[in-house]
Amino acid sequence: MPRFRAVVVDFVSGEPTVEQTILGDLADVVALDEPDELKLAGRLDHADAIMVYNTTLRTPTLARLTNCKLIVRCAVGFDNIDHAFARTRGIPVCNVPDYGTEEVADTAVGLMLALVRGNHFHNNRLQRGEGPWTYKTAAPISRLRGKVFGVVGLGRIGTAAALRAKAFGMDVVYFDPFKPDGYDKALGIRRANTLHDLLRQSLVVSVHTPLNDRTRNLIDAAAIAAMPRGSILINTARGAIVDAAAIPEAIARGQLAGAGIDVLPVEPPPADHPLLAAWRNPAHPCHDRVILTPHSAFYSEEGILDMRTKGAEEVRRGLLGEPLRNVVN
Repeated sequence: MPRFRAVVVDFVSGEPTVEQTILGDLADVVALDEPDELKLAGRLDHADAIMVYNTTLRTPTLARLTNCKLIVRCAVGFDNIDHAFARTRGIPVCNVPDYGTEEVADTAVGLMLALVRGNHFHNNRLQRGEGPWTYKTAAPISRLRGKVFGVVGLGRIGTAAALRAKAFGMDVVYFDPFKPDGYDKALGIRRANTLHDLLRQSLVVSVHTPLNDRTRNLIDAAAIAAMPRGSILINTARGAIVDAAAIPEAIARGQLAGAGIDVLPVEPPPADHPLLAAWRNPAHPCHDRVILTPHSAFYSEEGILDMRTKGAEEVRRGLLGEPLRNVVN
C-alpha cells in the first residue's frame, strides 16, 4: 500500500510528533508552519490530507489540489476555508468542534465575573494609585443570583457556558433559531424567540455562534442599545459577530458597564482600532471597564493536545476510507 502525504499547514512548528504518532504507519506527515496562503503554491498540491489552523485556504489554492481526500480545520470555526468550493471538488471539510468547549466556557464566565463583580475595575484603579482604597468606586454592584445571563447560540460551548452561569443561580435565557424545541426543558433554562427578546432582558450577553452571513455584525450598535443600561457584553466566539467599534461609545455613555472581548475581526488589531485606542487610554472609561484578551479563550495545554489529536484522528479515518465524524460541507 503506497504511503499517503499529510500536511499540517500552520500552528505546528518543529516535528509534528502528535500527528506522527497517530498517522505514522499510514502517511508521511509534514508541518509547514506557514501562515501566508500565498506561499503555499506547490506545497499542498499533491497532499492526500490537509490539516489547517488559521491560514486561509481559498479557491485558487483548493483548485490546485490533485490528490486531496479531506481537509481538517483543527478548530471549531471553518470560515477560513472555502468549504463550498471544496465540496464541488469532492473534498470533505471537517472541523474539531469539541476540543476547547470547557476552556472557552470557563473564559466567558470568568470574564463575566471579573466585570460584574468589579474585580477588573478595582484592580486597575488601585494598581495605578487612583482614588481611595474602597469598594465604593465601583458601586453599585449587584448580586448574581437571579440576574439574566443571555446566551446567543446554544451549541456545545454555549450550553457549557449556560450550565456554568446556572450554577451561580443566574436566570439563563438563550436565543438559537436552529435549536429544536425542548433544550430549555432539558437544561432548565429559558428560550427567547427573538434576539431582541434576549437582549432586552439580559444583564450579561455572551456570544457563542459561528461566523457566517447571518451572524456577521449580529451584535451591532442597535443590538447593544437594546440591552438594559449597565449590562455586560462577552464575546469569545468570532470577532466579526460583534461590531467592536460600537463598544467605546456604549461604555462612555453607560449603556454597557463592561465588555470582555477575546476575539476581534482582525488579529492582531490595528493600533487605531476604536476599541483598542479607547482601552489603552487611561482617560477613557474603557480602560477600566473592558477586558481584551488575544484570542486565548480556547487555550490550555490539554486543549491543544485534544485539538491536534482529534484532527489527526479524523485524517486517519479519511485516509482509511472510514466514516468521517465532523463534516461541515
